[in-house]
Parts: sequence; C-alpha cells; structure tokens
Amino acid sequence: MKKLALLLTLACVFTLTAQTEIEKVTETVSKSDIEGHIYFLADDVLKGRATGSPELKIAASYLANSFRRYGVKPNPKTGNYYQEVNLKRVSPPKDATIEINNQAITDYAFINAAAMTSSQDAIFLNYGLEDDYKGKDVNGKVIIIKAGSSETNDTRAAFGLRRTKQKLAKDNGVAAIIELLNADDNMWSFIDHNFNEPSLSVDLGDDNSDGSETAYLWILDKEGKMAEELSTAKTISSKLSIGEKVEEEVISQNVIGVVEGTDSSLKDEYIIYSAHYDHVGIGAPDETGDTIYNGARDNAVGTTTVLSMAENLAKYPTKRSALFILFTGEEKGLLGSKFYVENPVLPLNQMVYCFNSDNGGYNDTSLATIVGLTRTTAEKNIASAVSTFGLNAIEDPAKEQGLFDRSDNVNFAKKGIPAPTFSLGFTAFNGDVTKYYHRPGDEANTLDYEYLLKFFRAYVLSGRNIANDPARPVWNSGDKYEDVSKELYKVKAIKN
Repeated sequence: MKKLALLLTLACVFTLTAQTEIEKVTETVSKSDIEGHIYFLADDVLKGRATGSPELKIAASYLANSFRRYGVKPNPKTGNYYQEVNLKRVSPPKDATIEINNQAITDYAFINAAAMTSSQDAIFLNYGLEDDYKGKDVNGKVIIIKAGSSETNDTRAAFGLRRTKQKLAKDNGVAAIIELLNADDNMWSFIDHNFNEPSLSVDLGDDNSDGSETAYLWILDKEGKMAEELSTAKTISSKLSIGEKVEEEVISQNVIGVVEGTDSSLKDEYIIYSAHYDHVGIGAPDETGDTIYNGARDNAVGTTTVLSMAENLAKYPTKRSALFILFTGEEKGLLGSKFYVENPVLPLNQMVYCFNSDNGGYNDTSLATIVGLTRTTAEKNIASAVSTFGLNAIEDPAKEQGLFDRSDNVNFAKKGIPAPTFSLGFTAFNGDVTKYYHRPGDEANTLDYEYLLKFFRAYVLSGRNIANDPARPVWNSGDKYEDVSKELYKVKAIKN
C-alpha cells in the first residue's frame, strides 16, 4: 500500500512538472508574435534578405533588438549581438562569348568563371569522369561533356559531381569544361539566378590555391539534342572569350545571444538554437511579375522558432545554458555556420547539441519533420514535445534530397556536435513544398498560422526537454559522426 501511494505521488509530481513546462511554453509563444516576426522578415522592404545586402543588415538589427528586448545576453566576445562574418564576393565577367560549331550560345551559367580566350577544336569526353580520360590527350584543350553520369544525369547529380569533374580536368591540364545540361525552364531560371549572379564564399584567410583555374560552364541543352549531335561529330569547333571576374570583400553578420542555465553542474553545457535568416534576394519574375523572393517559409519561419526559444528561455531558463545563433549566408553555401564553427564564441566542446530549424515548406500540417530525428538520443525528447501539441514527429522522408547536408546543422555535425534540423511537416519534397521553395510566392500571407502555433510550441518544448534532461544527448551508436564526437568531448569542457 505504501509503494502504491509512493508511485501515485511520483506520478502526480511528474504530471505537475509536465504541465508546468507546457504552461511556460504556451505563455510565451503566441500566434500574434509569430505573425509579427514573419510578416516583418518576409516584407518586400527587405527585398528577399540577400546575403551582404543592406536589407539583410536591417533584418540583423531587428533580430538583435529582439534578443535585447527579451533580456538575452549578447555575444560574450563582442559585447553586442553580432559576429562579423568576412566574405568574398565574386561577380562573374560581364563580357563572355561562347560558340560551338559556329553557333552562338546564349543560355550558359558559370560554374567557374576563369578568364580565357580560346579558338580551337573541342574534344567530346562523354561525362568527363575518370574512365573517360583514359587514352585521351586533353592538355590545353576545351572539353565538352554531358551532365551527371551514366547512372543519373539530372541537375542534382550534375551539381554533386562538379568538383570531381573540375579536379579531373585540372589534373589533366584541360583549358575549359563545357557541360551540357538538360533542364526545364524553371530549373534553368534557378540555375541562372544562382550561378550568373555574384557568388559569396567565406574568407577564412587560408587560401592555399595556386592561382591556376579551369573555366567551367553549364550550357542549357534541352532534351539533350546537342549532346546527341556532338557525341558523333568528327570535329567540334569552339570559341570562348571570358572576361575577368571581379572580387571584393563583404562583411555580413551572424546574430548571437546567450541565456545562462540554472543548474550548477549542467550550465556549463550549452544547447545551440540556430537558424539562418538570409534568403535569395531578387530574381527572375514569376507569372505575376513578382521578383522579390520573400522567404517566409525559408527561413523566416526557422528564424522565428529561435526568437520564440529565446523569449521563452530568457523568462524561464533551463538547466543547461542556451546559445542562440542566427546565421547569414546559408543560401550561398552555409557560409555563416562555416565561419562560426571555425570562430566559435564559446568552446565547441561545451556545445552538447545544435537544435537547428530550416524549412522549404510543408504539405502535411499534422507533422513536424525532423531531419536527423532518429540519429541522436534526443529523439524521445523531441517526439514527446511534438505530440504534446497534437503533431507527429517524423524522420526525413526525402533522403534523396540530402537535406541533412544542405543546412547549417551539418557544419556542427562535422565537428561532432549532435545536430538535427526541425522542419515544417512534409511527406515528400513536392506539392506545396516545391510550389513555394525559392519562389517569389513564399510570402507571409500564404502561411497557416494555426499550424505554425503548434509547430513553434513543439520546437520550444523540445528544446526545453533536451536542455533539462539529466542525460546529455549524443549521436546514436554507429552514426557517421560518432567517432569525431567522441574526439570532441574527450577533453573536459572548459568552464567560463
């Protein structure tokens, strides 16, 4: 009888504790706050929040002052809420002429815009992979290749193989690569916007390149007709004239804040709450003529999850401490997070979890899709929180998209820090996801805010569960990042 009474007492304590945590979340996360943040961040006045733009700096100021208003402490290294990120902007040459068999090519994209002038017969080299070079003298030559490989030749495959092909070409002394890509109008518009606009890279001051480059272009080849013709041609004439690209330094900002934990032993461990706040700026118009890619889903939603977390923890801190990071430059190659992990404001071995939030869109409002959910021991903390607010937590259902490696979480994972990404509910990367993904129609007034209220509260409660759990979250046994994680945490975290 005494044992039964004890069990009932413990059950009541746990129930009250759970109710208290839920109340803390619902008190600070409201639909009006969510709408306020997203409508501002996705407003036309910010012109799509392009990295390095004055409008992105306005967004950074808004985020920093939101942290200040909540009572979040600033970046411990600077005393303000910013971390300057050094970037290099490279603008493609304004002057370029490409001809193949005396035909002028107008639909091209620069993968690498190395200056050159050439008039010579080109060599058709199949896919430009290792076996294709055997027995071929391509030194100083222009090669024409098909996109992708014999296994898969879509745009994603072409993008994934570009560095391999570029290295092979350089090693074999190739002067220029022309890759023929079969793409529809929408995909080519996306490629044109991303590759023919100025590109950005992180300037870490460790450029070890030898200065030699191989020019590399994609050419639109609808239905693969050009590849079919050139693969059987006896001779292929080519003329290339590519001008100089322009390089300049750019300063952008990560936005950073801290809330100290309450537990004397656990507060030296930090949970990172992260998202990127940039988007892709202004681009090709849609059918309505709209040219501003507002990025409400990607990633004003993710940014607002972190703001919601910050407001909650500033009022109700957890046992572990919190580090909030809103990244610049994700859309340009995960630049802000790449810079951060090489320049952390607190030791990385004190960061026990990175709870990232990034989004393309949603097509199922009964779900929260967590990319990497099943890869860490925090799965139970997240799943229970999501179900509390009437949603189901699922693992990434579109593994073919490589989403884990396409957001800022991966830079932390590479250092060994467990790092999933909390995303809006989708069952496949199609439908209402692709309808809005990197499109001008991704605007604040197209979102379901009743669903978002559940989603945001689920994120905040998940974070609280992880931060209050006595057991530190780790990668599950056998994960590809388990060994590097053990290396990171083998040295006892330094107290600050």
